[in-house]
Amino acid sequence: MRASRGGWVVSSSSFDPLKCSDLREVYDLLSPNYKGRCTAPLLVDLKSRRIVSNESADIVRTLNTASFGNKKTRADLYPEYLRNEIDQTNQWIYRLLNNGVYRCGFSTTQTSYDAAARDVREGLTRVDALLENQEFLCGDVFTEADLRLLPTMLRFDGAYAPLFKAGGAHTRVRDFQHLHAWLRRCWHMDDGAVQKTVDLKQASESYWKQLFPLNAGGIIPRAVTAKEIGLE
Repeated sequence: MRASRGGWVVSSSSFDPLKCSDLREVYDLLSPNYKGRCTAPLLVDLKSRRIVSNESADIVRTLNTASFGNKKTRADLYPEYLRNEIDQTNQWIYRLLNNGVYRCGFSTTQTSYDAAARDVREGLTRVDALLENQEFLCGDVFTEADLRLLPTMLRFDGAYAPLFKAGGAHTRVRDFQHLHAWLRRCWHMDDGAVQKTVDLKQASESYWKQLFPLNAGGIIPRAVTAKEIGLE
């Protein structure tokens, strides 16, 4: 999909059971009085034709407990015995990394950028140290905390570092040994199932194409591939 009029354009109606042309049309159809920004992700209940949530953290938590009629055993990303640790990890991961990269990219003063860049470097270093002696952020199992960090790390070397100067223009995930090993582990989980949900080329190029103030010339560098960032 591509961005347009504050929303997302659906490239093919086959992807959208509501047959809307863009995300704004989905909001207008299911929540006519909504005046906010048309953001993604968006969780919709097709049966009731209502918007459930457009907050990614809420959607992750909701989907973890939702029943889809599949009796196969599913991974519990928010197990009760790890909930306090997951919640605490989510807080600093969001502050230092998930939000930190955007604070770098959209800083309007040197002072605010320097503070954000320090946070990103602190976050990367903290994650790297945490993963030195365990496979995932909260121990030996993949949890919600890993899921929330994963998209940021997958986009980091292709967009956040070079375009947002996140952590410094030359900061790269692949330079953090244990973090990079975690990223490879996540990328190859479930016999490549994760890879099927992520288009690395589009995930990076979309930032260079859509964020005109940060890339006024519209120049798009050669896309970073999984092989180039050491995932294969």
